[in-house]
Amino acid sequence: MAAVRVSSRSGLPSLLLYLGIGIAIGQDGIFDVKFNNAELTQVIGYAALVVILAEGGLGTKWKEIKPALPAAAVLSTLGVAVSVGVTAAGAHYLVGLDWRQSLIIGAVVSSTDAAAVFSVLRKVPLPARITGVLEAESGFNDAPVVILVVAFSAKGPVDSWYVLVGEIALELAIGAAVGLAVGWLGAFGLRHVALPASGLYPIAVMAIAVSAYAAGAMAHGSGFLAVYLAAMILGNAKLPHWPATRGFADGLGWLAQIGMFVLLGLLVTPHDLYDDFWPAVIVGLVLTVVARPLEVFISLAPFRLPWQEKALMSWAGLRGAVPIILATIPMVSGIEGSTRVFNIVFVLVIVYTVIQGPTLPWLAKALKIAEDPAEASDLGIESAPLERLRGHLLSVAIPGKSKMHGVEVGELRLPAGAAVTLVVRDGKSFVPAPSTALRRGDELLVVTTDPVRDATEERLRAVGEGGKLAGWLGTTGKGGESLAGSDVAHDVAHALKAVTKRGKADGPKAHH
Repeated sequence: MAAVRVSSRSGLPSLLLYLGIGIAIGQDGIFDVKFNNAELTQVIGYAALVVILAEGGLGTKWKEIKPALPAAAVLSTLGVAVSVGVTAAGAHYLVGLDWRQSLIIGAVVSSTDAAAVFSVLRKVPLPARITGVLEAESGFNDAPVVILVVAFSAKGPVDSWYVLVGEIALELAIGAAVGLAVGWLGAFGLRHVALPASGLYPIAVMAIAVSAYAAGAMAHGSGFLAVYLAAMILGNAKLPHWPATRGFADGLGWLAQIGMFVLLGLLVTPHDLYDDFWPAVIVGLVLTVVARPLEVFISLAPFRLPWQEKALMSWAGLRGAVPIILATIPMVSGIEGSTRVFNIVFVLVIVYTVIQGPTLPWLAKALKIAEDPAEASDLGIESAPLERLRGHLLSVAIPGKSKMHGVEVGELRLPAGAAVTLVVRDGKSFVPAPSTALRRGDELLVVTTDPVRDATEERLRAVGEGGKLAGWLGTTGKGGESLAGSDVAHDVAHALKAVTKRGKADGPKAHH
């Protein structure tokens, strides 16, 4: 955990620290543990990557990522092709690698890492369209990259480009179909079947996400795309006990990353890296300065984004553990020169993460595209199903910047069939009256019948964003429809009533 704190304060992704721990334990390190099993590393790395993609999908907000899907899809397909071609050409002509090795390196380093990107950008709020594109790209581009690396690492001649394009399109289509189906069925089941213990929900969610990978792989599709899409659907399905599930997935993701990075550090032999240091720097320079900017500007040309945003996304193409894991594929396949490919990728990832990571927040501010934090924070709502009673118990936490502060319970105007039954304030609980004013830090227990559960949560989120006039101002809940319709008259009446009361109370003061 000390490594996590150090990485948070330094602005460097935790990747480097855990790799360092593995290197210190392994060959040429303090304990000189000899480990050279690339096949075992690949298997464990794949398993860890499935967990990491599942955790990333669960944390992806559909509202933010939906507008970014077309741009992310182009970046993950056309952009990957541009990046592979330019990087491979640089590795061949500038470093002297043969074309197979060059293509493998070009494909391996074309995969970006969302965890690395957002670990250094967490303190710099960015427009949702930028974070959405980067997050979706990192979730989508693993699939075509894996297909390319496996194809380039197969013994015998490499398939023609049109054959590879067809294989990629087919595997992505199958993986997407499987992921969407498994995610939808899993969310439907978890919302309509009450498990015997709340602690089973986090396990069930992760099990469903991992099952999507298995089903996608068995169907000869992209399991990585399947697990990401399934997890994204589950993460936006308003499942019971969601905060606990999210915390469990986050912790599991950290464990997967830690174990994977330490294992990769064990696999590398430090004294073998010296000869490949400068080739790695040259290939990385081609990737960072030429291939990535071309990838971004060519792929996003139809979307008419400001050049500042394209520049930031060009520099934000951080590489993490995924390229190092993929670099074990040619080693397992026995491709000539695969050890050198692994060493070049390893050095490239470390060097350019050190350079790009700390400078990303500075670049975002220099380009003047960093935003101020939002005024209102989203409500923390946890749902526990009351299956036998055909109802739900919502636990609502009011954050510090929520506009629900000062709103009376009666002014929430929850749908018929929903009611605030308890308020916990400063460690004490009480049953509220309609005139009870809510405060920051309060926790509410709201009981709803099954038919109005979604409408109740939507209304609570809308009030949290827009205050008591949420409907009048057209404010919506997260992902919900506009509430401006039938609520307008009620909002106006409440507003006029509040103004009248305030005017009477302040009337005498007006003469001073």
